[in-house]
Amino acid sequence: MAKKHNPRFLAIVEDARAKISECSASELSKLVSEGAVVIDVREQHEFEAGHYVDAIHIGKGVIERDIEKQDFEIKQKIVLYCGGGFRSAIAAKSLQDMGYEDVISLWGGWRGILAEGLATKL
Repeated sequence: MAKKHNPRFLAIVEDARAKISECSASELSKLVSEGAVVIDVREQHEFEAGHYVDAIHIGKGVIERDIEKQDFEIKQKIVLYCGGGFRSAIAAKSLQDMGYEDVISLWGGWRGILAEGLATKL
């Protein structure tokens, strides 16, 4: 059963989605092979329960504060994911607002990664 989200949250997500780039889980391996960095923006306990094998964790709540600790170039291709693509869309918009030029949100998120059968670390 899909989660029921509040209308104001959905409005923020839809606004972000209109302004960012998105990909699907089927495109993720190609993006990684081209040098993309994958960031899991879910909560720490979600990440610890399982994540994309090459992902690093920076939670959505601290991504603006902690992204520069990674020393990524402003042009680094960055793919963000969460559970389904809502939180990652908001986080992608935020990084874009900070000046990162090639940020992509994975629509379908963790559930898409699992459905696609991509490599995970559980």
